[in-house]
Amino acid sequence: MAYLLQHLLSESAARTPEKEALRYEGRAMSYGELERCTNQVARLLQSLGVRRGDRVGIYVHKSLASVVSIFGILKAGGVYVPLDPNAPVKRLACITRNCDIRVVLTSPAKARQLADFVREGTPIERAVLLEDGELDLEPTPIAIHTLSDVLQQPVNEVPNPGTIETDLAYILYTSGSTGEPKGVMISHRTIFTFINWCYDTFHITPEDRVTSHAPLHFDLSTFDLFVSIKAGATVVLVPEKTSIFPVQLVRLLQDEAVTVTYLVPSVLTMMVNYGKLDAHDLSRLRLVLFAGEVFPIKYLRRLVEAIPHADYYNLYGPTETNVCTYYKVQPKDLAPEITHPVPIGIACENMEVFAVDDEGALVTEPGVEGELWVRGSCLARGYWGDPKKTRSAFVRNPFQTAFEEVAYRTGDIVVLDEDGVNWRYVGRRDHMVKSRGYRIELGEIETVLYQHPQVREAAVVAVPDELLGNRIKAFVVPMEGVGLQASDLEAHCQEHLPRYMVPEGFQIMSLLPKTSTGKVDRPRLALS
Repeated sequence: MAYLLQHLLSESAARTPEKEALRYEGRAMSYGELERCTNQVARLLQSLGVRRGDRVGIYVHKSLASVVSIFGILKAGGVYVPLDPNAPVKRLACITRNCDIRVVLTSPAKARQLADFVREGTPIERAVLLEDGELDLEPTPIAIHTLSDVLQQPVNEVPNPGTIETDLAYILYTSGSTGEPKGVMISHRTIFTFINWCYDTFHITPEDRVTSHAPLHFDLSTFDLFVSIKAGATVVLVPEKTSIFPVQLVRLLQDEAVTVTYLVPSVLTMMVNYGKLDAHDLSRLRLVLFAGEVFPIKYLRRLVEAIPHADYYNLYGPTETNVCTYYKVQPKDLAPEITHPVPIGIACENMEVFAVDDEGALVTEPGVEGELWVRGSCLARGYWGDPKKTRSAFVRNPFQTAFEEVAYRTGDIVVLDEDGVNWRYVGRRDHMVKSRGYRIELGEIETVLYQHPQVREAAVVAVPDELLGNRIKAFVVPMEGVGLQASDLEAHCQEHLPRYMVPEGFQIMSLLPKTSTGKVDRPRLALS
């Protein structure tokens, strides 16, 4: 029998049916309740014609219903496709067309926007509401099935749809270079490589209480949900409105006695700066994982000083591989004289990473730049409906001559650390820009800006210019109560960077715009 994601829930429900599986705004759902409710959703989906491999959308804010949606779809044999509830309908309608979503799980509040989907052109035919609420909907061709339709379904085991481990489990849509979102296809077998590694490496147990902060369309969410449920731990869902208020987020960590949290550095930095860490009891927090962007070392240092008893890990990996390298932060990394971010580390178990230089040779010496490649069972199946993009990123591994093997080119530039073991992230290949004929890594400029004691946040973008190739602009949020000027930043950069790397413009801002996943919204800054 195939071993699939939904079996993680069924096994934990069989072991500890009364144990809390989910917590959300003071409400709880036990493993037994989650098992029965997801069975009902799966049965309704099957009655509506969902079959193995069908893509089913999830269009709901973070809630108990969002987790129920995932396992209900998987049990029905479907492939879950999270639709960012805060994204423009035009983009989401494009996603539904791209992977032919006919059924969507949603809430009464979000169902009101289905008429906009229809106006933009969507194949959605049916919507299932997983929450109660008043319905005030425009007439559309989309059939609506209410929560009562779900609750009328039997709670016992769902008929086996015939799904096997190589079938898709979910599709996550990421930004594409052409402006069209691209759907990364992840099979059950692929995600289990990550789940099993996390479970063993971080020793997640039934006693753990793990935050779920990342939205479902962000791959950080797969750790929060699947690793926790495999262990029979309790998942503490972080409401969207809480995640943007650092004090409320820190209070949630305290009040829910959270033991494990996985966040992007931008959120952790906000906690350090505004979360009043010293006024809260975070003694239960044993493990802090971070990923998704570079963590400025001065804020990581302050976080460790505030919560010294926890272990800290830097996790790295694009959506196409999930996490593929990791690094445990050491005291030496936080010494006062250190100004660069911590390494991204070594390959996770059952994966291999290597770097290829501009000449096509393997990088074996410290300090030599190369593009990071990944091989192993962690690789996605490619991009939904786009074989051309798939072939350009998932390529034949030229270093495997005994048989044909696929490797993924990350587009990230790395170097081996001085120890010859750990990899250090240099920057995106697409952050390597040309200005006045010079090759410039924008991340290096950001690192220098963060070294300024009065800089709270910084982002550097390149603005295309016909004459120069690109003009470099820096956006900076200063510390509270300081009179930081653009001239101060320019002088600081001139002291630490070659002249050609000093930004041509410095803009002081009260905050940097963020995407729905908590990262800095660089495309939006480029338009400023």
